[in-house]
Amino acid sequence: MACGLRLTAGNGDKKRDGFTLIELLVVMAIIAVLLTIAVPRYFQSIDRAKEAVLKENLVQMRDAVDKFYGDRGRYPDALEELVEKKYLRRIPPDPITESAATWVTVPPEQTEKGRVFDVKSGAPGVALDGTPYETW
Repeated sequence: MACGLRLTAGNGDKKRDGFTLIELLVVMAIIAVLLTIAVPRYFQSIDRAKEAVLKENLVQMRDAVDKFYGDRGRYPDALEELVEKKYLRRIPPDPITESAATWVTVPPEQTEKGRVFDVKSGAPGVALDGTPYETW
């Protein structure tokens, strides 16, 4: 029985063990059906995770802007000022655009109090819940 060969009883012919073409096609069809179910869920979970990170990054930056205003009585002139004054370790990248340069800053109504009142995502497109990223 070495090498996967089996002797048949009687005529002494050797028969190879293995799978038939039909068996292989059935297995491939089952794998294909499972992949058509799993792959879209996988990519949707990646998008959902990126959106969760985006929301958390916005919360952290807005919190840093509020703390800056509370300590200094004015808003920062740029996001980099939050890093310089140690309110943030670094400007986080937007997980949708994968860049820290795409953040959109919103100035306060009173421009003499600084230039960054709020931060929004500069990512194009629409989130899974149907809202545009630019409104977050």
